[in-house]
Amino acid sequence: MLKTVRTTPYTDQKMGTAGLRKKSTIATQENYLENFVQSIFNAVGGVKGQTFILGGDGRYFNKTAIQKIMKMSAANGMKKMIVGQYGLMSTPTSSRVLLKNKADGGFVLTASHNPGGINGDFGIKYAVASGGQCPTSVSDKIYENSKNIQEYKILEAPDVDLSCLGTQKLGDMEIEVIDPITEYVQMMEKIFDFAAIRRLFASGFTFIFDAMNAVTGPYARRIFVDILGAAPDSVVNDVPMEDFGGLHPDPNLIYAKPLVEKMYSDNAPDMGGANDGDGDRNMILGKKFFVTPSDSLAILTDNYKYIPAYKNGIYGVAKSAATSTAVSRVAKALNIGYYEVPTGWKYFCNLMDSNRITFCGEESFGTGSCHIREKDGIWAILSWLNVIAATGKSVEQITREHWQKYGRSYYMRNDYDGIDVNVANKLMDDLEQRMPSLVGKKFGNFTVKEANPFIYNDPVDGSSTKNGLIVYFTDNSRIVYRLSGTGTNGATLRVYLERYETKQLDEDVEKMLEELADVSRQIGEITERTGKVKADLLT
Repeated sequence: MLKTVRTTPYTDQKMGTAGLRKKSTIATQENYLENFVQSIFNAVGGVKGQTFILGGDGRYFNKTAIQKIMKMSAANGMKKMIVGQYGLMSTPTSSRVLLKNKADGGFVLTASHNPGGINGDFGIKYAVASGGQCPTSVSDKIYENSKNIQEYKILEAPDVDLSCLGTQKLGDMEIEVIDPITEYVQMMEKIFDFAAIRRLFASGFTFIFDAMNAVTGPYARRIFVDILGAAPDSVVNDVPMEDFGGLHPDPNLIYAKPLVEKMYSDNAPDMGGANDGDGDRNMILGKKFFVTPSDSLAILTDNYKYIPAYKNGIYGVAKSAATSTAVSRVAKALNIGYYEVPTGWKYFCNLMDSNRITFCGEESFGTGSCHIREKDGIWAILSWLNVIAATGKSVEQITREHWQKYGRSYYMRNDYDGIDVNVANKLMDDLEQRMPSLVGKKFGNFTVKEANPFIYNDPVDGSSTKNGLIVYFTDNSRIVYRLSGTGTNGATLRVYLERYETKQLDEDVEKMLEELADVSRQIGEITERTGKVKADLLT
């Protein structure tokens, strides 16, 4: 039975660059989810007769939220909903399924790399027909609608059984339950040389993948163990859990500590990798060796010819402004297109759709290509395995040879967490006002060459976006300041440090960036304004 429910607006449902993210205790408030979903339907002109995809990373509240969304979709006249079995679907798979079925849109229930559980975070990504996140113009309409919503529609019906593959009905809406892992595997088989990777594992190459108790655990076991022949114990933490087993599902040197310790031990495997909560981020490790996401993007771009799907050439490459400049040197050498965009994967999509880029990446452990319109964690790991299989070289050898060829960008991100939002905003506003006066000033061994906001003018739709502040120095070092849009507890100030070297290639990263870190706090007046004498997190 169709039911119209009267409701009261919430005023905090503004989407960030990756959807709506809130503490689970907020997202589970009465009518909170329903208000947001109905606001989306209203803002896009309704969903009558349309097809959507739906899935999530399995975190707390996903099961309940998926049932609510299906019932609301049916009540709003949707024709068909394609849902992952058990309600699970990684973010990369959701883009694949949306594009393959030419769906009108979709929902992925995830807070990405943020913790799960009742005391963790919950989130919703709204994807559009292009396969990626909705543009700012659409998210703004959704937010305005959410501030005035008075009612939502929902179907009163029993919950849908999502354990069985196949089709069923919810009211007049068709529900198709699919195996998302098979969908993803079929896509990967068309991109990579699985036979070569199988031979690599058969030769004795050792590997470990940490799924962090998140959604790609079953994907990894199917691909790396069942299909490619890696040892059964190569995949760990592979059972998705609502609270990720108490882990913080962010694949970096801090939160993937057990994997890092394994890779830096005397009996380390040849390669290690990890994914985040929804499977779109990745970390790459060799024996006692870490590959930064910035270097990973540059190295895969330089070695694209070893991956079958790209052997005939790539259009170009793009990076977020905060990502190191390593890939810019590769693009110049390959004479391919190169673009620098704001943080947020949606900014890559226009470049992909217009055949301007093939590869892209962000410093926050996100790498991908035009095969979908989201970043893709397992894709990045398979890319490295394919390059290793083709060259016979180790992770460390490939990376060091890259530095010898192009130079090295010593790079680090400093996160200052839990800052009062008003303090953080004023810090950034005041720094922007001071930027012209910084030019020519010397801070220790660093002299400011240029300082300005990063402004991106989209070459496809002509839109203009300001995202962060950048200070350039005369020695080609950089400091980038920006406020993160992915946290749920206060504001996070992210400060990105980069120092380019062509001779000193084997130094300690923190040591090489120690003075630049001090300069970043001085220029930003971080300690004076926040009380923090050092960053809360270094990655």
